[in-house]
Amino acid sequence: MPVKLIRQYTVFLPNIPGALSKFVELFSNEGVNIIGIASEIRDDSGVVRVAVDAERKVSHILTGAGFTTIETTMLSIELPDKPGELLRLTKILGESNINITTVYGTSFGGASGRLLLNVSDAERALDVLKDKLAAK
Repeated sequence: MPVKLIRQYTVFLPNIPGALSKFVELFSNEGVNIIGIASEIRDDSGVVRVAVDAERKVSHILTGAGFTTIETTMLSIELPDKPGELLRLTKILGESNINITTVYGTSFGGASGRLLLNVSDAERALDVLKDKLAAK
């Protein structure tokens, strides 16, 4: 069950046609693969979270394009796609006093899925999950 640290960039975008396209074009132009994306739209603007599996930081690209961005470290966790796996994961983190602040993900249509988690302590969560998930 692979668990690793990744980067997430959070920006505000106007709620207009083409805004998201122009935003994700920045990642494409730099050869950075987006592995997760989530948004929340309210009235005339929205918050977009983009998770990338990249060793290098890209916040300078976003600020250079005029975006105010928040960069966070988050967890990417691949889980078996079966009932109870999310429960097991959240129990491990809760029992370790690690708070989950954001979660999004999907299954890959059968055998596995990926969850992206922002947590109160990503480094400690990584250690706990590698230890506890490997012990299964």
